[in-house]
Amino acid sequence: MKLSYLKSSSILIIITISIIILFICSSFKHILFQSTAWDLAIFDQAVYLISQGKSPISSFLNIHILGDHAALIFYPLALFYKIYPSVYWLLLVQAFTLSLGALPIYYLSQYHGLTESKALTLSLVYLLYPLIFNINLFDFHPDVIAVSCILWAILAAYWSNFSLFILAIFITLSCKSVLSLTIIFMGLWLFCFEKKQKLGSIAIGLGVSWFIISTRLIIPIFSNNTASISRHLERFNYLGNSFSEITQNLLFKPWLFLQGLFNLPNLEYLLLLLIPVIWGLSLQYLTPLIAAIPTLAMNLLSQNALQKDLLHQYSLPIIPFLMVAVIMTVAAKKSWFQDNKYIITWSLICFLALAKYGYFTSRYLESLDTWKATNEAINKISTKGSLLTSTYIAPHLSQRAMIKLAKNGAETFDVNQFDYLLLNQRHPGRESSPELIETIKEKIRQNANFNLTYTKDDIYLFSQKIK
Repeated sequence: MKLSYLKSSSILIIITISIIILFICSSFKHILFQSTAWDLAIFDQAVYLISQGKSPISSFLNIHILGDHAALIFYPLALFYKIYPSVYWLLLVQAFTLSLGALPIYYLSQYHGLTESKALTLSLVYLLYPLIFNINLFDFHPDVIAVSCILWAILAAYWSNFSLFILAIFITLSCKSVLSLTIIFMGLWLFCFEKKQKLGSIAIGLGVSWFIISTRLIIPIFSNNTASISRHLERFNYLGNSFSEITQNLLFKPWLFLQGLFNLPNLEYLLLLLIPVIWGLSLQYLTPLIAAIPTLAMNLLSQNALQKDLLHQYSLPIIPFLMVAVIMTVAAKKSWFQDNKYIITWSLICFLALAKYGYFTSRYLESLDTWKATNEAINKISTKGSLLTSTYIAPHLSQRAMIKLAKNGAETFDVNQFDYLLLNQRHPGRESSPELIETIKEKIRQNANFNLTYTKDDIYLFSQKIK
């Protein structure tokens, strides 16, 4: 790695400030009981169980965590929990890896002949891209680690640094099985357009190999393969109910795909995705976006609205290639703006318009009236016993083998399987209601095995009597 390119400490200062801001924001959201079971509690539980030498069976998904996306990255993440088990490790890793993406962008800019000030400017463009801030607030996802790793892989390809290239790809693939498609298409881009045939071939080979291993071996072994596939395919059920049916329809009913692609939600999504960097895109330098085709196609064809915004993780693999396209355009002096102040101004305007910092003065304060009581109730849970609680409380108590959510359907649970039930009737959480919580409370009151350990401000903690 040619660290001699780094002639100034400015980029390190920028990255450090970004890490601090992102970590504080995500931590504050968590403290306010606004992080959720889906997905922070899921991953916190898995990493905790791994750190304890236990099988990471998710009591939320009812499968081994590798049966979800074959995300091997959770195993090295568990090393942090061996130091001290805390969900804040995940939030710190997220803030660190998202911010660290600015460093390869800085190097890539200089590789393409841009000045240090321009390299710093483009690093800021990346950090101000609204999705970077927004995804940091959306719990934790291993996809965030892949963003900077993909950028490092691209940089390593330009530097012809074989070791860094392989390491970056391995880490990327360990984050999520579907990222193998991104690596395959990145290899195609490098092979066909960047004249990096050797590294491009390696990326294609690694991507294809991991796609086969993860989807045909790891996920089927660690999950009910049919249920796991159905959970993801339901977003595309208008195209078919299986991979083979979707492939057949692609060949014989292509109009289904055209209808799925050309609609107003997709147009809005593309505008949101491109507006923050539209000033720096040119048709002549869009070849890096070849690598973004799998992610973009899945998002456009999906019926899930969450895949068509700048709030969730689904668009993250596109960002590295968008930024490379911008760097190439700016280096060729084909961008709308060349002056740094205009570039930063555009990025700031887009950030102010699309980043969700305003949530800290609105939706994140909605349950402030039960904040104190919730903390007091949590402090009365003294063991790692099984628990039923709300989606917003779950990430604070997910370091246990058994935790379920008080959501629709929970009224049918056998309450005797739980050591604790912590309920918030005033703010019951997603897929729940005050009426559902009342039903669960009545069921517990009729059960002689439980005591009401704590109640205040519509917060109720029930504990099983010691036998």
